[in-house]
Amino acid sequence: MRIAEVIDFLEESYPIALQESYDNSGLLCGRREWELQSVLICLDSIEEVVDEAIKLGSNLIIAHHPIIFKGLKKITGANYIERVIEKCIKNSIALFAIHTNLDNHYYGVNREIARRLNLKNIRILSPKKNNLNKLVVFVPQDSIHLVDDAVFQAGGGSIGNYTECHFKTEGIGTFKPNYFANPSIGNKGERSSVNEYRVEYLVSSYRMKSVLKSMLKAHPYEEVAYEIYPIQNENQTEGAGIIGELEFPVDEKEFLSFVKNQFHCGVIRHTNLLEKKILKVALCGGSGSFLLSDAIRSEADIFITGDFKYHEFFDAENKIVIADIGHFESEQFTSNLIAEKLKEKFTNFAIRLTEINTNPINYF
Repeated sequence: MRIAEVIDFLEESYPIALQESYDNSGLLCGRREWELQSVLICLDSIEEVVDEAIKLGSNLIIAHHPIIFKGLKKITGANYIERVIEKCIKNSIALFAIHTNLDNHYYGVNREIARRLNLKNIRILSPKKNNLNKLVVFVPQDSIHLVDDAVFQAGGGSIGNYTECHFKTEGIGTFKPNYFANPSIGNKGERSSVNEYRVEYLVSSYRMKSVLKSMLKAHPYEEVAYEIYPIQNENQTEGAGIIGELEFPVDEKEFLSFVKNQFHCGVIRHTNLLEKKILKVALCGGSGSFLLSDAIRSEADIFITGDFKYHEFFDAENKIVIADIGHFESEQFTSNLIAEKLKEKFTNFAIRLTEINTNPINYF
């Protein structure tokens, strides 16, 4: 099989359109048409990981963090980024990154963290806005099942935890085919009336192209009447961070001890404890300080993330406990998530997790 099959599956599962504007996810090095040998998954594609791939005979490295991030103007081996790309090219290794498109997905990085913390009643902490559309299409009543199936299979009609959602109203459609038409209903030159449904679906912007393609293919009409409306509703299945609840309230120190054990933290940097139980937990893998105000607004008892700067800890203002567990520590299980996703689809090649500890931070 080709490397393209793995890439297409991952990009269909976690669309590139979900990544942030500053990001650089996707195929960074190598060719889609190369025959796949095996896959090595890591958080950071550093030199040691490339050496590991060479030793294992893996010609596709899937990394969470894109090693080419701020732009690459030279490949002279002057730094670790250039040496990684140089070594990948020399050894015909493809390098693929799946970063904020995985972060922003409902079943992505943050959902995996929430699962390991045993959270329930999970929802997106900061849902994306202005990326939903309403698709309205007019369908003859006896063909509604064909159009429904096509739209649903392409990812339309989803609202939060619910799929296959639509709203329909009955009406009568009229049309008169001209000489050049090829009508599936009615005759040329004659006006026809058909009992139709006006059907409405919610569709994420990045899925609209595929939904339209499927809908038009399934629709019986030669000329399909449809409308697309942008809507301002928050998209509850896409966005940054996650918030959920524990099964029962837990003492602050007891919960921090649990987190430290689950994520193998060298240390947890935290703000003042508030002498109250932890029940509602907000979290964000990686660098999540930008979500502190969302965590406070959601009335979370604690916010778990990484990379908080010194002065940002003051912003808690005794309204919430900030627990900085480390960037690597918060995202370390992302590799497991990617591997499990691939195993859902593929069984005909080896999927390995790196044995290299790519955390650049050590604790004394």
